[in-house]
Amino acid sequence: MSNSPSTQPSTGAVGLTVFAAVMMIMVGLFQAIAGVVALFNDTFYVVGEKYVFQFDVTTWGWIHLILGIVIAVAGFFLFRGAVWARTVGVILASLSALVSFAWLPYYPLWAIAIIALDVFVIWALTAHGRDITQS
Repeated sequence: MSNSPSTQPSTGAVGLTVFAAVMMIMVGLFQAIAGVVALFNDTFYVVGEKYVFQFDVTTWGWIHLILGIVIAVAGFFLFRGAVWARTVGVILASLSALVSFAWLPYYPLWAIAIIALDVFVIWALTAHGRDITQS
């Protein structure tokens, strides 16, 4: 069955969704790298002020590592057009943004960069995620 011109997906929307998948893989890798650094070098991240979400750096390392792996895997499956990957991607990007917000006192610039990428992923998957499954 061929798509009529009115039902064909927008190539721009598909491109944004593919870019969101790439961003998910990158965010996942960034989170995993932050986790590995926290696991192997407890003194790399230092907090100056008292903060509500103050965990042991090793705990943060495991949180980042596990979250990063799951985000990267969901990003990979997003390339394949899996509907569940879009849903999981939005949920994981939201969770990643929250974790990065709590991570702000440990590494502010890294956390802000991750939050910005997560916001873009959420926007791309909610606005144009359906188009990639139609191509």
